[in-house]
Amino acid sequence: MKLLRYILFPVVPFYYLVTWLRNKCYDLGLFKSTSYNFPVICVGNLSVGGTGKTPMIEYLIRLLSSEYKLATLSRGYKRKTEGFIVADHQTTVADIGDEPFQFYNKFKDVIVSVDANRVEGIENLQALPTAPEVILLDDAFQHRKVKAGFYILLTAYSKLYAKDFVLPTGDLREPRAGANRANVIVVTKCPVGILEAEKNKIRKLLNVANHQTVVFSEIVYANTIMSVETELPLAHLKDKPFTLVTGIANAQPLVDFLNEKGLKFEHLNFKDHHDFTETEINSLKEKAFILTTEKDFMRLYAEFTNTKASLFYLPIEVKIDKAELFNTLVKSFLTKN
Repeated sequence: MKLLRYILFPVVPFYYLVTWLRNKCYDLGLFKSTSYNFPVICVGNLSVGGTGKTPMIEYLIRLLSSEYKLATLSRGYKRKTEGFIVADHQTTVADIGDEPFQFYNKFKDVIVSVDANRVEGIENLQALPTAPEVILLDDAFQHRKVKAGFYILLTAYSKLYAKDFVLPTGDLREPRAGANRANVIVVTKCPVGILEAEKNKIRKLLNVANHQTVVFSEIVYANTIMSVETELPLAHLKDKPFTLVTGIANAQPLVDFLNEKGLKFEHLNFKDHHDFTETEINSLKEKAFILTTEKDFMRLYAEFTNTKASLFYLPIEVKIDKAELFNTLVKSFLTKN
């Protein structure tokens, strides 16, 4: 795969030019971008996957849901349906995708919706009998047909966009200059105890504009593992070999965390949003104990209801180092709208 990316390097200037011209047409008003008179917050990235968008959406839900009627709007990646859907008790993961299904199962007071066309999705949300007061756009930074009021751009500590190239040789969906649209830039998945001197180096590397604020965050793993109706301490796995199943963009931080805990496991690693085949499911059912991510759990647990195999996931949350500053920026935007 890496060799192919190097071979395709001559394509990079063309991809760069096309995406740069597209953004310039939106910036100049040559392409229509719809704005709104109510709060729309966009969470996204410049790169392909793996920056922590789902934990950030969940952070915002926890921050705002007690004060506002919220809706999340996602594309619904790899769902088996089309058009606009609002999740309800009959909705399956195949209907809306794994990440929106995760939101729906965790936050019952939030309207969870999907639509590949974000403009139509927002219009449909506003037409609901109880319209949301705030809409959280999941992974819509490049969806320029919508002009959100507040943009949160994520970039992973281990792969900053300032050190990356556009596709197909790099992982950037658009040139680095697209970061200028962000109000807040969150450097995600930072090591615990990152020093202020290193933060300053990263701020300088990102070359942020005067209107932008940079904050840093880390992933916090729970001390418990969860199933549908069962919660166990993570220490339950101390002397119990198990199988770790991951279908996410970058499983290495989770693998490192479990290794640091001294746990013994085999790791079955699949691509992001992997659709498990019947053969793979049957093979997993032969395992005595499976630990997975919450997103993968959403796609797997229905298959394990009548089996002897134990399926659990390890919850995570995002911890922001200057949470008060970040929270104030978000809430200040809302109070102005």
